Amino acid sequence: MRFTEDLGSSHGWRLRRGVLDDGREVFAKSGTASSGVFASEAAGLRWLGEAIAVPEVIEVGPGRLVLSWVRQEPPGAVAAERFGRALARLHRAGAPAFGAPWPGFIAELPMDNSAADDWPSFYASRRVLPFLRMARLPASDVALVERAVERFAEVAGPAAAPARIHGDLWSGNVLWSGGSAVLIDPAAHGGHRETDLAMLELFGLPYLDRVLGAYREEWALAEGWRERVPLHQLHPLLVHVVLFGGGYRESLMGAVRRVLAL
Repeated sequence: MRFTEDLGSSHGWRLRRGVLDDGREVFAKSGTASSGVFASEAAGLRWLGEAIAVPEVIEVGPGRLVLSWVRQEPPGAVAAERFGRALARLHRAGAPAFGAPWPGFIAELPMDNSAADDWPSFYASRRVLPFLRMARLPASDVALVERAVERFAEVAGPAAAPARIHGDLWSGNVLWSGGSAVLIDPAAHGGHRETDLAMLELFGLPYLDRVLGAYREEWALAEGWRERVPLHQLHPLLVHVVLFGGGYRESLMGAVRRVLAL
């Protein structure tokens, strides 16, 4: 493989564009990674790739992940609608349980993917509470988050089977390509489908209204899903507090208060 462009770095990993001996363009992520992080990403991509467009995993090892290059194009309404339908089909592909049979990571942070019997307990014990312990928030904030966690079973909406979700579906992990979208950098696991939709809304996505409209035409959402958006944003906001500091505290606590008001 010959590297052709340095793409900078992310979370301490070096990002490069390259060309294989057979002429295929690739994306390479390399560096000292937490044990299993590249293998986890590769497993998630392969699993998601059974139901939606993702880059091909060409090579994975402790120090490097090589993926097929994604040629990007501007987003558009038609592509957004195609993505919405594809995302609904991905979620409907399902998962054996809440969790995954591989170790979880979001960025470089480990996540517990061990299975749980229901989504509210999975979300509380595997996602929200572990990151709350890492977030170094004031005691008063911690108490409010814990009060919200106690309400998860009450406010989570109708019980749902595990969906096959991306798990870190912010706009930067949606590449517009081929008249639709290609998903990258997953934290894939069996989860709640509303989690992916809430993540798209958290940081915005071009033509999000078209994505959501097409999604709902493909697979209707349970009543009250919009009111539950802050519930599903608690984990990604906690992740951002852990990674980037107190600048995200206000957004987190706003979401907490909205959960408590449900």
